[in-house]
Amino acid sequence: MDNKFVFLFDHSKNSGKELLGGKGANLAEMTRIGLPVPYGFTITTDACKAYYDAGKSLSTEVKSQVVEALTKLENKTDKQFGNPINPLLVSVRSGAVHSMPGMMDTVLNLGMNDDTVKGMAELTNNPRFAYDSYRRFIQMFSSVVLDVDHYHFEHHLEDYRESKGYQSDTELSAEDWKAIIEEYKSIVSKQAKQPFPQDPKEQLFLTIDAVFDSWNNQRAILYRRLHDIPGHLGTAVNIQSMVFGNMGEDSGTGVAFTRNPSTGESKLYGEYLINAQGEDVVAGIRTPQPISTLQDEMPDVFQQFVETCKLLENHYKDMQDIEFTVEGGKLFILQTRTGKRTAEAAIRIAVEMVKEEIMDERTALLRVDPDQLSQLLHHRLDPDHKSKQLTTGLPASPGAATGIVVFDADVAEVRSKNKEKVILVRPETTPDDIHGIVASEATVTSRGGMTSHAAVVARGMGKACICGCDSLKINLDSKQFSVGSTTVHEGDTITIDGSTGHIFLGEIPMIEPELSDDFLLLLRWADKEATMEVRANADNPIDAKKALDFGAKGIGLCRTEHMFMDASRIPTVRNMILSETTEERKDALEKLLPMQQEDFEGIFETMQGHPITVRLLDPPLHEFLPDKEELLVAVTKLQLTDPDSTELQEKQNLLRKVKVLEESNPMLGHRGCRLGMIHPEIYEMQIIAIFNAMSNVKEKGISVKPEIMIPLVSHVNELKEMRQLVLNVGNRLQKETGQDFDYLIGTMIETPRAALTADGVAEEADFFSFGTNDLTQTTYGFSRDDAEGKFLQHYVDNDILPKNPFVSLDQDGVGKLVESGVKLGRKTKPTLKTGICGEHGGEKESISFCFQLGLDYVSCSPFRVPSARLATAQAAIRYEESNRRKEHQYH
Repeated sequence: MDNKFVFLFDHSKNSGKELLGGKGANLAEMTRIGLPVPYGFTITTDACKAYYDAGKSLSTEVKSQVVEALTKLENKTDKQFGNPINPLLVSVRSGAVHSMPGMMDTVLNLGMNDDTVKGMAELTNNPRFAYDSYRRFIQMFSSVVLDVDHYHFEHHLEDYRESKGYQSDTELSAEDWKAIIEEYKSIVSKQAKQPFPQDPKEQLFLTIDAVFDSWNNQRAILYRRLHDIPGHLGTAVNIQSMVFGNMGEDSGTGVAFTRNPSTGESKLYGEYLINAQGEDVVAGIRTPQPISTLQDEMPDVFQQFVETCKLLENHYKDMQDIEFTVEGGKLFILQTRTGKRTAEAAIRIAVEMVKEEIMDERTALLRVDPDQLSQLLHHRLDPDHKSKQLTTGLPASPGAATGIVVFDADVAEVRSKNKEKVILVRPETTPDDIHGIVASEATVTSRGGMTSHAAVVARGMGKACICGCDSLKINLDSKQFSVGSTTVHEGDTITIDGSTGHIFLGEIPMIEPELSDDFLLLLRWADKEATMEVRANADNPIDAKKALDFGAKGIGLCRTEHMFMDASRIPTVRNMILSETTEERKDALEKLLPMQQEDFEGIFETMQGHPITVRLLDPPLHEFLPDKEELLVAVTKLQLTDPDSTELQEKQNLLRKVKVLEESNPMLGHRGCRLGMIHPEIYEMQIIAIFNAMSNVKEKGISVKPEIMIPLVSHVNELKEMRQLVLNVGNRLQKETGQDFDYLIGTMIETPRAALTADGVAEEADFFSFGTNDLTQTTYGFSRDDAEGKFLQHYVDNDILPKNPFVSLDQDGVGKLVESGVKLGRKTKPTLKTGICGEHGGEKESISFCFQLGLDYVSCSPFRVPSARLATAQAAIRYEESNRRKEHQYH
């Protein structure tokens, strides 16, 4: 057989998760190390790809390998698939390369039909268990495979319970379940237009198809997009002999993390349900018991489970998320995977595992996702607030959030797009609600525990979440919930604290975040490994201070135009722009000079000798002027109401000048260095302000070394002329002050021509800073504002583009221009300093690419500096490990 698509759990070949999926690889690994794993086999991701290549059809080859593996499973378990006396039942679960909890489909108890259910009842001497398992299978199979909404089954079950006066499912007898099964089969016939299939092999192959299909369901696609998981990987399918947690009071099922996924505390964290199946825990339909109480219920099982958790954590050298079932007092491990965790937990776990000697510092740095760190830089509730607490639930995912209450995921998405902050409140969430969780500030559920779907997904996204808040009486029809005598309607504002589980009415003030000792220690480890600097984009002393606090080694972009945006300065700026003569413009510039100088002094003092890249004025001048349409309306009104007024004359004059400055394509118009070429007096004023500020700060004993950046150069002659302007002003002021100024002159590379002729441009530059935002626009021919609003998301959703190129640097296109610019520039000037200063400078994959090109620094917004520090360290570690592997292979 050429292609092997199916592997038994105890196969000898050491296949990785790329082939077996994360779950399949771990099941094989746990089987090999002797853990009590129910036996089974994995259908590979290659089979999934082949299924899609064949137009969503399982090949004969895959089917025959599945049948062969099924026969081996029958021999191993001493049971037969479809045998009415001694039936083998299996679970069918997805298992992608990267963990995607709840996003794809699962079917339990497969192999049950009208005959095998009788055999199970006799075999176990437990008819109630057998018929409960059958009704679960009908419901799950019909929902996943036949596309019958689970609401129909739940609705009938709820009505039946009420009619009998039962409070919970565990009160139903075997006879009750038989009656419900008959009604369930009627629901299937009516909704699916076909009878419920009785042939176990037909059930199996239909389910395998459905699991492969679920790789491309909407929630899975959305999850992959959110977590940057490639769509071509496919999913594996794991088929495992069933063990039953719903066989009575000596059975149960649960989910546990080896450490607290919210805080990182080194303590077993999880939940279980007695007399239940796994879906009952994660679906959040029943609120489970904390794992610690299992010690009282089943002390031997609990002790064995604790030892298993330690073994798995040491084996995988990471916190594990473990699913288990207890059948008749015997423990079985159904899966283990790297646990989703909050940023706070990720850092604490990494640091403590180093202290516990489970891993070294370099491994610990690779265990924390840089994208998560921004969670720790958000606000939290002011502890001194006096707001009255409404109620408390389970603190499932930390963080504070305020928003209006909504009860539907679709509504949450719509209102969020309208710039409203929303909090999604549901009895429980299902994987289909993921778009609503994404759109919301936080999620609250009245049912479910800390390992329910809502909790796991929220933690993975860094969103606040409260679960199991059973005091919330939710009425979805009337769109309100009540706690005691208080009623909260859709649209009312609440505040939640996911760290404590507290819910409050109204909005509560927030306070600035603080970095923990563990966070600071991890970043110190990162700085030891990193070889590329991290700077920040900052335009004022407050942002500069924030950048330093977060560990930036300098300012990579100070946008001088932002200093003009202050409301008190706009009139002077407008006078400068609207001047009829050069003399008039110089008068206005004289007034702006001290303002700009004061800003530079503040930044220079704050940065205390760290390098600062100052970009001279870049945007088109019309950005500082009133909106043309608004002026037209004002002029028209005055012409009708006060035609002889001075105000009308002023507005008409202003409108005329706005029209003169208007451009068809301002992005590519009179801006950047072109502004300095035509109006050198503007740049001259800014250069004087820089050198005056330098002089004053130097007199205070503070070292200053600015890097003066000429923006938007396309031709070396532009830089040559602007460089001479800087040198002329600098030389003149050095003579006047008697001081020596230490500074560099360089340019921002943001047009393809500048990158392609960088060897010539470098003759006039001491440094290059790649402005990858504009370079992406000019390379693609995309206007960022128009592209993101009109077609870019469609391109990403439909795989026209792998990612939004304004979020993650396009390495194949824009990246080649950056690479060319660096190589050509350093060919002319080997000491040329290079960096990037677009928002790509804070994105981990872009940072890794910059490291490989040998850039000296990346620059990003202050709040992304900690993430960038970690990402630069990870890039260096992975590069070194890759080289070590290559050397090892060579030898």
